[in-house]
Amino acid sequence: MSSALDRLKNLTNKISISNYEVARKENLSKLKELYKEVGIDQKVEKFEDIFDFKAINLSGASLQSENLGEIKEGRYLQVLAIAYDKSASVKSKNISLGYFGRVENVDVEFKNKVIEFIIRYRFEKSFMTLEHYHEMLGQFV
Repeated sequence: MSSALDRLKNLTNKISISNYEVARKENLSKLKELYKEVGIDQKVEKFEDIFDFKAINLSGASLQSENLGEIKEGRYLQVLAIAYDKSASVKSKNISLGYFGRVENVDVEFKNKVIEFIIRYRFEKSFMTLEHYHEMLGQFV
C-alpha cells in the first residue's frame, strides 16, 4: 500500500464509522458551497464533474501544512485541474478552473476560500480513492 493510503487508513481508523460519514457529508456540503463562491461553477457546470479530474492544484499560495496559505509574491492565484485521457496522444493536460490575478492583490478572505476549496476537494477525493482500493481488495477475498 502507498504511504498516502496508509495515512488515510490510519485517519479513518481514528474516526468512528458514524463520525466518518458525518465528516464526509459536512465536507461535501461545504465543498459545494465553495465551488460556487470561488466561481468553479463557471468552468465546471455540474458539481459532481469536478471529481473527474485526477487532481486540482493551486498556484500562487502554499498548500503545505507548515505554511498553509502563505503567498508567493509575484505569482498569480490560479486553480488548475489535471485532466487525464488515456486515449489521447498527450495523456494529461492542465485546465484553468479559476484565475484571480496577482496573489498579493487578492482579498485574503477570498484566497482562503480558494485554499479551503482545494483542501476539501482533496479530502473527498481521498475518500473516493480509499473506496476504490477497498473495492479492488474485495476481489482477493
